[in-house]
Amino acid sequence: MPRKSQFTDEQIIRALREVDAGAKPADVCRRLGVTEKTFYRWRQRFGGMEVSEAKRLRALEDENNKLKKLLADQMLDNAALKAVLGKKW
Repeated sequence: MPRKSQFTDEQIIRALREVDAGAKPADVCRRLGVTEKTFYRWRQRFGGMEVSEAKRLRALEDENNKLKKLLADQMLDNAALKAVLGKKW
C-alpha cells in the first residue's frame, strides 16, 4: 500500500501552478523538500486539475479500494464454502 503523502492535494496543485507560472521545478522541489521525480509524478497525476477535481479523484480512489477489499473478502468466503461443500463425507 502506498505511503500517505505529507502534502495535501491543495499544496500539490499550488506547487504545480507555481511552476506553470514560470518558477523552476528544481526551486519548487527544493523549497518543498521533495525530489524532482516526485514533482513530475504529481504533474502526471494532478496536472491540469482544480482542487475540487483532485478531491473527487481521491474520494473515488478511496471508494474503489474499499470495494476491492469487499470483493476480495467475498471471494475468499466463497472459495472456503466451495472447499467445505466439495468434500465427500
